[in-house]
Amino acid sequence: MTKTRTRAPSAPEATALYDIPGPVARRRHRLYGIAATVLIAALLGWIVFLLFDTDQFTAQKWTPFEYKGIQELLLRGLGNTLKAFAYAAVLSLALGAVLAVGRLSEHRMLRWLSTVLVEFFRAMPVLVMIFFIFVALKVQPLPALVAGLTLYNGSVLAEVFRTGINSVDRGQREAAYALGMRKTQVTTFVLAPQAIRAMLPTIISQLVVALKDTSLGYLITYEEFLHAGKLIASNLDYDLPFIPVVMVISPIYIGLCMLLSWFATWVAKRERRNLKTRAAGVGPAEPGTLLPGGQ
Repeated sequence: MTKTRTRAPSAPEATALYDIPGPVARRRHRLYGIAATVLIAALLGWIVFLLFDTDQFTAQKWTPFEYKGIQELLLRGLGNTLKAFAYAAVLSLALGAVLAVGRLSEHRMLRWLSTVLVEFFRAMPVLVMIFFIFVALKVQPLPALVAGLTLYNGSVLAEVFRTGINSVDRGQREAAYALGMRKTQVTTFVLAPQAIRAMLPTIISQLVVALKDTSLGYLITYEEFLHAGKLIASNLDYDLPFIPVVMVISPIYIGLCMLLSWFATWVAKRERRNLKTRAAGVGPAEPGTLLPGGQ
């Protein structure tokens, strides 16, 4: 009867990037985690105490949200926010693709012009662009908001697209050129499909920024979600009316951003699972057509 030996699990080994923490370090990290948790809990408790101390949870301050008019105002503002975000997202992706193609162009003037536009709109504050379009160009609030968001986010996405294309292994480009493909074909059919896997999470993260920046529309009287909350708070006749309004609006904003962030994480995980392709089935060998003169 033979005895089987069980091998003890090997201890984790240190890598070139970091050292595996020992017992003392793990104990210290655990204490840091407990201390941080206690501090965060204390901060949240202090905030809740202040809310109760200022009577923010009384029925008088929450009853107005049961009125149909206020609910319709909030829903209309939320719809306007999503409308502005939808327009800005689509146009930002289109502008980013155009500017990225320009920066990757072999024509010096086109590449120089695209670079100037990208660097200018990336450096310009979003609020300044929105105000300039709204005041100087006398554009309506919705187009002004969408234009400002498109110019900024489109320039940022242009760099994302350009970096993603350049991150593909150089051998892929050289192999495609060796097959006789033109540059447009190489970019469209070889580089872009491979780069999109690395670009998707960053693209969606930038769209989260665009969603949050739609709140700047209230500064130019666009009736979006934050503007609706401001109208409600300015018509309430009790002390600190903005706090209940913020407590209603903030979770919705946070929920929308978390939904987009979750979608970005899901896309990243899905793309990582799809990195390996299935092996193609090979059919049985069959006799081919003989060449002229063959036996």
